[in-house]
Amino acid sequence: MTDQRLDRGKQWLETVLTLSGIATKVDVQQPAGTTAANYWLTIDPSSLTPVQKELIIGAQGATIDAIQYLANASLNIHAEADLQAGYTIELDGYRQGRSIELKAIADDTANRVRETGQEVILQPMSSAERRQLHTFFDGDASYSDLSTESRGQEPDRRLVVKLAQAPAA
Repeated sequence: MTDQRLDRGKQWLETVLTLSGIATKVDVQQPAGTTAANYWLTIDPSSLTPVQKELIIGAQGATIDAIQYLANASLNIHAEADLQAGYTIELDGYRQGRSIELKAIADDTANRVRETGQEVILQPMSSAERRQLHTFFDGDASYSDLSTESRGQEPDRRLVVKLAQAPAA
């Protein structure tokens, strides 16, 4: 049986790219070990020029983040619950590379907070990247002494990392 969520995501992204003058194929994968409807839509880079890749990714990933936001919003807004899914847009290893960079930022920030005891406010970043950092801090036991929150308004919203509050006795 074909997963309609998978097909909808692939068709949506291929249509957006074609309408943008960049006709290429999209490969869809569901990450191993996930039970939720979570898909990676990977744009085939083999037929793209370096300029086209740069355009799709955008400065500091802004364009690929916007495409991903639009995919998730437009594919889920009026969809029945069983047709909703999370989509991650990937091109040329950008998301994987950025994930490694974000993990390094998390580690460096954790060390700074622990050394100084002071909160650290990171540079503004996309909501997707802030969410990924929140997930690193929430899901890794080595960060259990720290907490995160987002402050400010877009486009200047920032992730704040600080020592976790000790439970009240």
